Amino acid sequence: MTTVTTFERPRIDIAGAAPRPYRAMVALGNEVELTPGLRELVNLRVSVINGCAYCIDMHTRVARRAGETEQRLYAVAAWHEAPFFDEKERAALALADAVTLISDGHVPREVWDQASSHFEPSELAQLVWAIAVINAWNRIAITTRMEPAP
Repeated sequence: MTTVTTFERPRIDIAGAAPRPYRAMVALGNEVELTPGLRELVNLRVSVINGCAYCIDMHTRVARRAGETEQRLYAVAAWHEAPFFDEKERAALALADAVTLISDGHVPREVWDQASSHFEPSELAQLVWAIAVINAWNRIAITTRMEPAP
């Protein structure tokens, strides 16, 4: 059964109400070192899974500015079926799916091993941080009903 919800206006200005933790989250995100294109694909994929309109909007815009194509942006939602991603990107997207949907069976060994085969340990650690940060931002944006820019 599908639940239909109406658009809800922002509930709280979380940055204004709790500026120190907000700034800490921004700083954490800024510390993640991942190529911009890959990071935005991961950010977009996680945001699609979580249903975060604010983050989908923001990271689609950022990805376009970084040179990402419309075709690939649209295909992130169905990346398993799309031929537009290389093996390294596919491994990152699979890990993003598994970490985001962690309650569905944790992160399967084969997903981790595939990612490990494409990323050096330091890169893999950065990827895990990137996935964790966007998941946290999604939860903040969804809970507080952050509104996408017009």
